[in-house]
Amino acid sequence: MSQFQVTMISDSAAHNAFTDLIRYKKYFYCVYREAGAHQPGDTVDNGVIRIIRSKKGDVWKSVALLSLPKYDLRDPKLSVMPDGRLMVLMGGSEYDKSRLKSRLSHVSFSKDGLHFTEPQPVSIDLTIRSNFDWVWSLTWQDSTGYAALYQINRPGGKWNAWLLKTYDGIYYEPVMNWDLGPRPNEARIRFAPDNRMIIIVRRESGGNGILGISSYPYVEWTWHDLSMKLGGPNFLVLSNDKILIGSRIYTQQELGQQIGKISEKDRTGIFLTTDKGQVYKVIELPSGGDTSYPGMIIHKGYLYISYYSSHDGKSKIYFAKAKLIDIESMIE
Repeated sequence: MSQFQVTMISDSAAHNAFTDLIRYKKYFYCVYREAGAHQPGDTVDNGVIRIIRSKKGDVWKSVALLSLPKYDLRDPKLSVMPDGRLMVLMGGSEYDKSRLKSRLSHVSFSKDGLHFTEPQPVSIDLTIRSNFDWVWSLTWQDSTGYAALYQINRPGGKWNAWLLKTYDGIYYEPVMNWDLGPRPNEARIRFAPDNRMIIIVRRESGGNGILGISSYPYVEWTWHDLSMKLGGPNFLVLSNDKILIGSRIYTQQELGQQIGKISEKDRTGIFLTTDKGQVYKVIELPSGGDTSYPGMIIHKGYLYISYYSSHDGKSKIYFAKAKLIDIESMIE
């Protein structure tokens, strides 16, 4: 644990959660959801998206607050578009008190990292569009953005998972539909140095996380079981065969309880896996309870991680820093 320097960088709301992290125009940008609780209810308003930035990672200042009256905005993701704009992708959930009515992801853009456009809804191709669409993550490769979409409340109670592509961050068309077993949902996409697409996927109803690999045009996939559940997953590709994953580390519940339900003993951590899904080492971060959803970047030889945790009372936003060479020495 001593390899990491960890600081709390925001506790601006009653519940601060679901982070992402990027380096843009010589600043660190961290984005997260502010709200009164993990999700809206009878007395809890919809969540909003806060964007903060820091030159060196020590002093952070707020640059934007994104909100919509109709939607609970959550799980924001940051990316830099091919034209150089900073993009925020966020889930939009419509609630009637505590009942989920619909989902529709939204996007916001900035040319300078200071002024952001009003969140606007994404447009999903009509052939696959539903009332419960969540474009959960997006990664750019050259001029194309590849996104992971999941849909709940489908016929027969099924959850669908799709690989999408976009050229403007607004309109998304399908590449393929994955059949990934029990309730696939949160998924992150990255590219290896050899241009293979790599994806990690969270699954509910007792399903372990899985890792998938595909070569262009990304319609034939090889899947590997990660042997552990994921929660709010993110990852970085260190080489063609070495991947660093950040996720909630679930505590094994007592017999008869659901494995994967949030526990006060849960942690946020990182773990190294090969491109075959073999997990070698797990490193826990100071965390507990309602925690995870890390943002992860490598900058000038350091690994930087943003995440949220409730181990010190209410959920707060944390920023961790470690020399990448020290992390790799722990997991060789």
